[in-house]
Amino acid sequence: MKNSGNNQGQGLGQGSGKGLGRGGGRGRNNGGGFGVGGDCVCAKCGEKVPHQQGVKCTTLKCPKCGNTMIREELLKK
Repeated sequence: MKNSGNNQGQGLGQGSGKGLGRGGGRGRNNGGGFGVGGDCVCAKCGEKVPHQQGVKCTTLKCPKCGNTMIREELLKK
């Protein structure tokens, strides 16, 4: 086929189906964050530290035992 310069596709791989329907969810916590405030908690010993905006709890280590901290809201589920 010769390209006529109109930059339109030739129909290869362009279906009109609805797809498989996967991946349409909003992810963990229905797509929303937990917001400002709250605490980071050690799942091992229960030590709490205030959550800092812009810092993920999972990047923090427990000041008591050194375990990874998690967001308090995740423990309540």
